[in-house]
Amino acid sequence: MEGTDTRASALAETRIEQVMGTLIVTCAPDTPLREAAEMMARHRIHSVVVFHGAEAEPGRPWGIVSDLDVVAAGLAGSEKRPAGEAAASPVVTIRSDDTLERAAQLMVEYASPHLIAVDPEHGRPAGILSSLDIARVVARRP
Repeated sequence: MEGTDTRASALAETRIEQVMGTLIVTCAPDTPLREAAEMMARHRIHSVVVFHGAEAEPGRPWGIVSDLDVVAAGLAGSEKRPAGEAAASPVVTIRSDDTLERAAQLMVEYASPHLIAVDPEHGRPAGILSSLDIARVVARRP
């Protein structure tokens, strides 16, 4: 049981900004899913943030397209479908100085494997936290 307690305390003590990815790749809602998939593959990431309008506007994320959304589109033969139609929305955000424990709670509550971490001072996107980032902390040996 000691290992479990140590891992739980690691989630409570680790800040999102310590483990989040800081590369935020964005697209417009009308971007085809095939292009979103190309972005994910090129940057080796699991999600693309969809923003309002033709250009990304800091602080106004609309949705997140995940690798699983792309897989589903590929299976259905609908990779030309716009990213905005496939994006999970509304976006779940969390302050980058919050804990992984709180992030894990939000991921479970909203069934969302990706959260946008926002800068606590300005409220602008600072990074993406994925369930894999939390899994890495859980997997560490005490």
